[in-house]
Amino acid sequence: MSFDEEESFEHTLLVAREVTVYKIPPRSTSGGYKCGEWLQSDKIWSGRLRVVSCKDRCEIRLEDPNSAELFAACFIYPGQRESSVEPALDSSRYFVLKIEDGNGKHAFIGLGFNERNEAFDFNVALSDHNKYVSRENEKEASEKNATDSLIDIHPAVNHRLKEGETIRINIQPKPSSGTGMLSAAALSGVVLKPNTLCLVPPPADSGKIRSPLPPPPNDPAAARMTSTSQSVGQRAPTENTRQTDPLTNFSQLERNLPASGSGPRKTTASGWAAF
Repeated sequence: MSFDEEESFEHTLLVAREVTVYKIPPRSTSGGYKCGEWLQSDKIWSGRLRVVSCKDRCEIRLEDPNSAELFAACFIYPGQRESSVEPALDSSRYFVLKIEDGNGKHAFIGLGFNERNEAFDFNVALSDHNKYVSRENEKEASEKNATDSLIDIHPAVNHRLKEGETIRINIQPKPSSGTGMLSAAALSGVVLKPNTLCLVPPPADSGKIRSPLPPPPNDPAAARMTSTSQSVGQRAPTENTRQTDPLTNFSQLERNLPASGSGPRKTTASGWAAF
């Protein structure tokens, strides 16, 4: 909890049921005060003491134990403990307090505890308050550094168009029809020629099946095939000498047909009859 959040809160650090307040003479030496110089006749008040932590300020309040009426108050600000509360040189149970009336006037009074344990607890309460203030200051400093590290040092850039500004975007038109290489060729002016289909003629002896390996020399099947081929070769001349079939001889039929007299003579391909 930061100081701003607990500004209206008070934490009581110590309550001493009975203390004694003395009127002290001026300081005789620069070394400090001695409680042995205080006389019993200089006792001016006795009552209750409370140490209260208010934000970063610590208050030592001297109050009446019955009515809680405030007799005097000592304010300890950060870093001013030595000037507000000073221990006596000759005893650990006595201190000198700097009290203020709120109008800028201050005075020094002597404070005495009945027991040493109460005086020890008084010193511990003041030390705890100083430690608490130091922790809160470090915490606020670390939070501030963390917040500063998250702040973007680069200012935001305004990309909005100002009045009268325009944006021009160049978009290339798409082809009306065709996709792929044909459309690209049409755009570039290249004329693509269709590929000519070329068929390779079959080999002359396509009906024969050639063996990739020669047959063995004493194979009877190979001998029969050889004798068969020789007999076929001997019969071929006799078949060629046979008389030609008149139905298949179209040249003789063409000569026997009468020629047309009036119309132009049509040229026909050889082997076909003209009707």
